[in-house]
Amino acid sequence: MPTPATEEGSRILSLWQGSWAAALVTGGVVWGLILWSVLFHRRRSDELPVQTRYNVPIEALYTALPFVIIAVLFFFTARDESILIDTSKTPDHTVNVVGRQWSWTFNYVDENVWDAGTPGQRPTLYLPEGQLVRFELTSPDVIHSFWVPAFLFKMDVIPGRVNKSQLTPNKAGTFAGKCAELCGVDHSRMLFDVKVVSSGEYQQYVAALEAAGKTGSLPKGITGDRSGQ
Repeated sequence: MPTPATEEGSRILSLWQGSWAAALVTGGVVWGLILWSVLFHRRRSDELPVQTRYNVPIEALYTALPFVIIAVLFFFTARDESILIDTSKTPDHTVNVVGRQWSWTFNYVDENVWDAGTPGQRPTLYLPEGQLVRFELTSPDVIHSFWVPAFLFKMDVIPGRVNKSQLTPNKAGTFAGKCAELCGVDHSRMLFDVKVVSSGEYQQYVAALEAAGKTGSLPKGITGDRSGQ
């Protein structure tokens, strides 16, 4: 797994590692019992071995144990998910990410500028290092999925609603992003880059968008969106 490039990524990585560890332990026990049964209860003669029926302790064990495993996994998943999707903290920046067939639009809400790409020219999302960013995900057409593997972050982009999440990039560099939901013929070309830069470089990029006339915002593609369709 990649080294997380956000502060929140370490929590996601720990959740995945814990899930894999639990799965490996469970798988080891199951395969151990299978091999034990194969080796020690194999057929040795034509005589039918003693049959065990209605063993209440064993039946109770294999009924209760899966519920315990599910409850533990559910607890840690629900705990971490509630933290990761919490948007109560005031962000430093808000970016409206519009997923559309088949590229991306980035509306930098606080800076009042935008950038957009095409299937043949992937756009770049600029983010300031060490600052909390709120993502507001919208779509005008079909379901997409906003995925940045290095952030260990993926969230669906659904028509008619706004999905929100907040991340704090803490590692400068350029990271690949893509749509992780099959959304049509050019789904494979629905790519973008994420560039995490210093605060000064971020302001320079905003100024460059302003100079290029990319002020305001492009349509969000949601019901009630005053910027159009």
